[in-house]
Amino acid sequence: QVQLVESGGGLVQAGGSLRLSCAASGYMISSDIMGWYRQVPGKQRELVAVITSGGSVNYADSVKDRFTISRDNAKNTVYLQMNSLKPEDSALYSCALRHPTSYNINYWGKGTLVRVSS
Repeated sequence: QVQLVESGGGLVQAGGSLRLSCAASGYMISSDIMGWYRQVPGKQRELVAVITSGGSVNYADSVKDRFTISRDNAKNTVYLQMNSLKPEDSALYSCALRHPTSYNINYWGKGTLVRVSS
């Protein structure tokens, strides 16, 4: 059974940094597309960053030049380095796995909460 477990969230002051981790178990993610999403209560979930198996990355405009997504296939883990955090970055951050041949997300983690104080 595939499990994605996020960690690294917490409370940080504006301008600070956090690194989120998404550890996969029960399955090797090296061939899959991995993404980080975030959601605030009452708002639609949004894609923050995505990384392909080959290492190509894409970011939401709101986080470009501040966030970096990376993956360590040997550790079966994906990371999201978040710098220069803003209060509007506060959200539940979840990682997701999509098989290359799938149109939809195949697996979701439960998320880790990030709160940025002003």
